[in-house]
Amino acid sequence: MSSEQHPDFAERPPSANQFKAILVVDDDRQLVQSLQWILADQNFLVDKAYDGNEALLKVKANEYDAIICDMIMPCLAGDEFYHRAVGVRPAMAHKFVFITAHADDRKTFLFFAQNQVRYLEKPFSIQRLIGSVKDVLAGLPTQDSLDTIRIKNTKRF
Repeated sequence: MSSEQHPDFAERPPSANQFKAILVVDDDRQLVQSLQWILADQNFLVDKAYDGNEALLKVKANEYDAIICDMIMPCLAGDEFYHRAVGVRPAMAHKFVFITAHADDRKTFLFFAQNQVRYLEKPFSIQRLIGSVKDVLAGLPTQDSLDTIRIKNTKRF
């Protein structure tokens, strides 16, 4: 039997997201579960952690193409998890998308600016989250790093 005679056996075209592993880190279990379903629906492989310590153990044991991470969590906050994760896997430095309800907090804002990481303010749209993850996977720079490049390129010495 060929797939031409039986369309039910036709192969599904591979997705650009196929086999991309994402770690979702947040202490809000309901949000993590929702994001897991949404991202899996986009053909991502999704792992989850509910605090920074659990996430760090997973980063030590596994390689991820992107990490979606809350900033305010028990045990190990998002910024500290970021620094420790990058210490273990330096290539992860630009593979984070932070989600937070505290982007206007001075310490949080400075962390985002100094590390040139992506972030979304809660509540955020699913389309923006998926777009940010796809930008990370494509290796696109953050808007902050683009602004830094523009400033460097416009300086005259």
